[in-house]
Amino acid sequence: MKIEFVASADAAEVLAVLVHEGRVLSGMGPRLDAATSGALTKAMSASRFTGASNSTLTVAAPAGVDAAVVLLSGAGEAAKFDDLALEAAAGAAYHAVKLSGATALTLDAGHLTADQAARAAFAARLAAYRFLKYRTKLKPEKTPSIETILVVAADPKAARAAYEELSPVAEAVEFSRDLVNEPANVLYPVEFAKRVKALEKLGLEVEILGEKELEKLGFRTLLAVGQGSVRESQVAIMKWNGGKKGDQPIAFVGKGVCFDTGGISIKPADGMEDMKWDMGGAAAVAGLMHALAGRKAKVNAVGVLGLVENMPDGAAQRPGDVVMSLSGQSVEVLNTDAEGRLVLADCLWYTQERFKPKFMVDLATLTGAMIVALGLEYAGVFSNSDELANNFLAAGPKVGENAWRMPIPAFYERHIDTPIADVKNTGNGRAGGSITAALFLQRFTNGVPWAHIDIAPTAWVKDSRNPTVPDGAVGWGVRTLDRMVQDSYEA
Repeated sequence: MKIEFVASADAAEVLAVLVHEGRVLSGMGPRLDAATSGALTKAMSASRFTGASNSTLTVAAPAGVDAAVVLLSGAGEAAKFDDLALEAAAGAAYHAVKLSGATALTLDAGHLTADQAARAAFAARLAAYRFLKYRTKLKPEKTPSIETILVVAADPKAARAAYEELSPVAEAVEFSRDLVNEPANVLYPVEFAKRVKALEKLGLEVEILGEKELEKLGFRTLLAVGQGSVRESQVAIMKWNGGKKGDQPIAFVGKGVCFDTGGISIKPADGMEDMKWDMGGAAAVAGLMHALAGRKAKVNAVGVLGLVENMPDGAAQRPGDVVMSLSGQSVEVLNTDAEGRLVLADCLWYTQERFKPKFMVDLATLTGAMIVALGLEYAGVFSNSDELANNFLAAGPKVGENAWRMPIPAFYERHIDTPIADVKNTGNGRAGGSITAALFLQRFTNGVPWAHIDIAPTAWVKDSRNPTVPDGAVGWGVRTLDRMVQDSYEA
């Protein structure tokens, strides 16, 4: 998608203007209405369009203006108009005309600030994302025709500069979405690691640990998950050194189960194809590191990705096995489908031991119980640090990603105690499954400030209502984490 900032609309193919609730035209809307002898007002009056968010109305070939089409895009209540409302309006405008045959969409942001004009372009770019890599026979009428987004800005140069600050984040979200959308026969652990390694071009330092190195280091719970697969397990370590030399880094850990059959505790066949996105946490962390490097964030950060494939062959771990973790704690594996916490256990311990971070945040599509608890619109947040949890929760609403803090009461620890080992990898039955999973992870943090984000509800969407988020991979967490770092941890 080509993004341009211009001083005027000229002869636009499609000119989108914002309309607030109550059919209140904004920007150049009143002037266009006057030039068309009230055609825009008449069109609104003859329809159910009121300017509500995520709604549009197309006025074709209105006499009196150069634009071939004027598109009215709902911006919601004027008093509540903010960045997210603007993003929704710009995204909805794109979707309204993406299959129209027009090649360019012009967004009227001349009455807005340079930052807002940049935000409109950013939103249109995110809205335009589609994963078409394997679609070889799409008919022309099913293929998006918009190739250029033109944003009318009062100061195009300032708007372009503001967009250059946002563009690396958009690229990072797209990178994360691509990873999650890839099928597991293409994106297995070694391939995931290769794609992360390629990000060194942005200035990241990337280190890849293969199975020999992991065995030597003692990543035995992680390796136990992957031992039933012919694909080699990997750990990718990404470092961004944008802060002062010697400053403690902040650390992010991602669950990267590139495909999860459940292992010997095999999942039902129905819906198993969705388990290609069980690496959404690792994709989010990789996307965050991409964003930090892309925008040259003034912070030292580390990303650690545990990359495995959970398969049920004759070498796979069994229910009842006891495995020694990197921390020295023994783990009884009662259910091989509770595998993500085994991957994270070693990665969390390694991260705190090697990098001595200020804090650790892990992201994982960890439990179906999280979906039962919160539905499909909220991620769950578990933390031993109020400050860290509050910083994360404050960032999410600013970028339209919802999260809810969950309890991790110490008296639930008994549910993961076992007489056979130091800890077992499941609780007692289904009750509180997300909580017992978080308590398991907490045993491998060694007291470091830590937050666990269970993104099982939010990593993938099948019926998106957000114009900037497609069906499929969301890239959830990249924007929230990036915003949290900007607001709370950059110099």
